[in-house]
Parts: sequence; structure tokens; C-alpha cells
Amino acid sequence: MARPLTPAQRINGVLRRVPAWPLYLLGAAWAAFLFWQGLTGRLGVEPINALEREYGDTALKLIVAGLAVTPLLRFTRVSLIKFRRAIGLLAFFFVLAHFSVWALLDVQSLERVWADILKRPYVTVGMLAFLGLIPLALTSNDLSVRRLGRKWRSLHKLVYPVAVLGAVHYLWLAKGFQIEPLVYLGLILGLLATRIRWRGLRIGRRAEA
Repeated sequence: MARPLTPAQRINGVLRRVPAWPLYLLGAAWAAFLFWQGLTGRLGVEPINALEREYGDTALKLIVAGLAVTPLLRFTRVSLIKFRRAIGLLAFFFVLAHFSVWALLDVQSLERVWADILKRPYVTVGMLAFLGLIPLALTSNDLSVRRLGRKWRSLHKLVYPVAVLGAVHYLWLAKGFQIEPLVYLGLILGLLATRIRWRGLRIGRRAEA
């Protein structure tokens, strides 16, 4: 007699039938909707700054979602692995959109962009996070996985410092005491901490064996 399926197995059975590509459509639609809101004055009296914030906020949400995939699998056995690549590429897309709005619509000068990167620490931190995402986005394909082999996993661990830098950028950018940047930083540090703890447990188990 077959054992009944666990809730996680049922959820995974449903998820296996859900393709990842609709996430790209949803991400593009959300980006276009926000841009349309900015064009039509629905983002307040400073639409460019608001659009920057919305794109950056969406990027951070996606980074947190990507980091949550592995702990979710370990603790609940629910697998969102098939969606992680789409989540990561969308995070890069929204960071790129965030940077583009700032550089092209807000600053509007290559010299000022460079000056801000050098003089404003929160901009420097944000730029480091953006640059860190570029190799991850460029290698988020099956060909790169095959060619890089084990190096691919090591390279994509770069997302950990990138996530922290992104949260620090938001925290530094926020004016006054705000809860939301602290929540992002706390979530990211917490998700990274689960990886350290599990790695330590594996080492301990091997030593006991």
C-alpha cells in the first residue's frame, strides 16, 4: 500500500507543472506599469525619485526571494529551485532599471554619475552591488553551467555579499529612521545565517561519523 503524500510532496507536484517563463512576463509587466505610473503622474510630485525607489524595492524583494529558495527547501521540502534563475534574472533587470532611471533621468550626466559614485558612499555601495550582479546575470544559462562546472557555484555565491550591499545601500539611502530598510537587512542576514548554520551542522555530523 502506497504511503500518502506529504503536503510538501503535493505542493511540489503542482509546482512541477508550472513553467518558470510566466515570471518574466509578470516582471516586465510590473516594470512597464510602474513606468506608466511615473509618466502619468501617479507616483507623486517626484515621479523619477519614486520610480527609482520602486524599481530598487522590487529588486530587493526578488533578491530576498532568491535567497529564500534554499532554506525553504531545507526546512519545508518545498522546492522552488526551478524558479530561482528567473527570480535572479528579474532581480538584475530591476537593479538595471533602478540604475538607468537614476543615471539617465535623474542625474542626466556621465560626469555627475561618476562623481556621485566616488563621493557618495551609498552610491558607491549600490554600484558595487550592481557590478556584482553582472557576472551572475551573464552566467545564468545552461551553457555557462556546463562550461564553468564547479566554478559556477563558487561564482554565484557572489550573490551573498551583493545582497548585503544592496540592503546597506537602501539603509544608507533612507532618510531618518525607517523600519523597511532594517527589515530587508534583517531578512538577508537571517537567510544567510541559515546557510552558515547548516554548513556547520554538516561538518559536525561528518566529524561524529
